[in-house]
Order: sequence, then structure tokens, then C-alpha cells
Amino acid sequence: MAARVGMAALRGVVRAGASQARVAMMRGGAGQSPVVFATVHHRLASGLTATSTTWSSSAGAKAAGPLALCGAAAAVYAAAPGDDDSNPKGTKSKEVPLHFRDEGKPVPATADNSTVPDPSNEYWDNPMGHPVWSKEEVEGVVVHHTPPQDTTDWIAYAGVRLLRLGFDIGSGYAFGPINENKLLRRIIFLETVAGIPGMVAATLRHLRSLRIMKRDQGWIHTLLEEAENERMHLLCFLKEQPNPSTVFRGAVLISQGIFWNVFFVSYLISPTLCHRFVGYLEEEAVRTYTGAIQALDEEKLGDWSTKPANDLAKHYWRLGPDAKIRDALLAVRADEANHRNTNHVLADTPKDGQNPCLRRGISVIGTKRFVDEPDQ
Repeated sequence: MAARVGMAALRGVVRAGASQARVAMMRGGAGQSPVVFATVHHRLASGLTATSTTWSSSAGAKAAGPLALCGAAAAVYAAAPGDDDSNPKGTKSKEVPLHFRDEGKPVPATADNSTVPDPSNEYWDNPMGHPVWSKEEVEGVVVHHTPPQDTTDWIAYAGVRLLRLGFDIGSGYAFGPINENKLLRRIIFLETVAGIPGMVAATLRHLRSLRIMKRDQGWIHTLLEEAENERMHLLCFLKEQPNPSTVFRGAVLISQGIFWNVFFVSYLISPTLCHRFVGYLEEEAVRTYTGAIQALDEEKLGDWSTKPANDLAKHYWRLGPDAKIRDALLAVRADEANHRNTNHVLADTPKDGQNPCLRRGISVIGTKRFVDEPDQ
């Protein structure tokens, strides 16, 4: 009898905690979710403490305990957190990644047609995390080179230099003055390839984690974010040149096929070599975008000096309504500098070690490769 009473009381506490979280979500957005989660968690924990006195005395508590506690935790985590009076509007709170249930969005498997977002809206909020840079950060990026230290580094560096030389000559970028069409062709082609390393590395680490049945130490998410970020670069620049030729598309197809398979095999052999290679590749990307910004400032890129940034770029990087293409180029360069520093850090990290980028921000400013610990 005591066990039944205890279980009933526990279920009541769990329902109350979940109900409070849902009410909080209805009252506001997910911006202050950590505060609300803490509040609901405190109230639920208090209820569980009070209930445990009765429940622990029952004969069946030992058998049912773990399952009931898991159910309590699931109720809290499934409840959608929202606003709270203890964190008034205008007060900044630390942002945390949220499951789509926690964002007040319809659940894909159960949403009816009236609640599904309009698919024609191309400027949806990208659910993959990515940096939104400050003015100081985008303007503080510098061209920087990490000197090779061993044979692996030299192989990676020589490979990147050889690729750049061949591409500059083959694409005609090395000849004649720079202009907006030549720059766009170069950027669009390179971004179709730049999204490959992160996806290949994440895929292989994902399979390895499944195979050895151990956690990945946080690498997969960083690599997927990199791949998605590069893809968004491509989509933003395609707004400026939306119809590449058939020959151009064929070259992209061939290049992807070759680079994907070569990088796949290389990553199986030496992840360190591959991350160092990407680090040097991103050094070249920073150099390219820095040259583009200088050419724009010298009015060598036609009307780009005054042309507004497209809406997708404004939305993705949270640029102001009056942002120009130059602002978008600065944001892309900061992304590439971030990838540069991140991959050099990963190259210095044992493949079974914890991803340092989860514990430390990676500076895009100056030549620093590590930066202060994040806010506590």
C-alpha cells in the first residue's frame, strides 16, 4: 500500500514539473530556457525529496526506484522550457542548443499541415550552430601561417601549396586583374569542395564510435558544423551568381568525386595529416578573402563597393539591414579563420582525446590558436 501511495505521489510531482515547464513555454520564447529549466528542476527535485520519505519505506521501492527516477528525468527533459519572470526581457542569458521540442516548434511526426512552416520561406533559421561574429572579431582577422613541425605537417603543407598553384593556373585566377566574375567563380568552386572534409571526418568518426561502442569526445559535432558552414557560404554566394554553366557543374562533380575519396582514404590512414591539411587549406582561404576585401576597398570589383549583401547572408550572419557585400566577406573570412584555427588544434590533439574546441573558444583574432576559457 505504501508503495502505491509513493508511486502516485511521485507521478503527481512529475506531472506538476512537466506542466510548469509547458506553461512557461507558452508564456514566452526559449531565450531564457536555462532559467526556467533550473526553476522547474528545483521544484521537481524538491517534490521528489518530499515524496522519497514515504516511497523509500515501501517494499517495492528498490525494484521500481531506477525506472521511476528515469521517468521523472524524462518528464523534465521532455517538457519544453520557456520564459520566466526571474529573467526579465532585455536580460542576457547564456544560450544553449535546444532540441526542436524545446523551441516551441511543431514535431515533424505529429504536426498537421496548418502548423508546418511554409517551405517556400528560404530564410529559415538554420538549426546547426554557427558563429555570429562581432565587428571587432571580423575586422581583427589576420593572415597567419602555422609553420610545419614534422614530416606530416610538411606533407600537408606541400599538398595544399601544390593544389593552390594548380588551381590558380587552371582557373586563370593567376593571370590578369581580379574582377567580380573571376572572384565569384573561384569562391563558388572552392566552397563546393570545402564542405567535404568536415563531412567525411564526421562520418568516419561517427562510424568508429558505433564500431568501438564508445563516445567520440565531441569531435563529430564540430566537424558537422564546419561542413554545414561551408555549404552556407556556397549558398550565399550563389545568390550573386545563381546559374553556373554546365561545364562548371561538371568540373565540380569530378572534383568532388576525386577529393571525397582521396580524403576518405587519407583520414583512415592519418587523421592528423588530414586536419593539418585542412588547417593549411583554410589559411589559403583566409588569404583569398583578405585579397578580395582589399580589392573591393580599392574599387576593383565593380559595384561591389556599394552593393547590399543578399538577404540570405544578412539572415545567416545576423548582419544589419544596411549590410554590404563587404560585411558578408568579412563574416566569411572570420568563419574560415575559425576553421583554420580549429583544424590546427585538432591536428595537435590525439584522435581519442577530448575535442578542445568544446572547452575553449578558438580565437580568430591575431595569431592566437587558443583563447580564454568560456564564461562560467
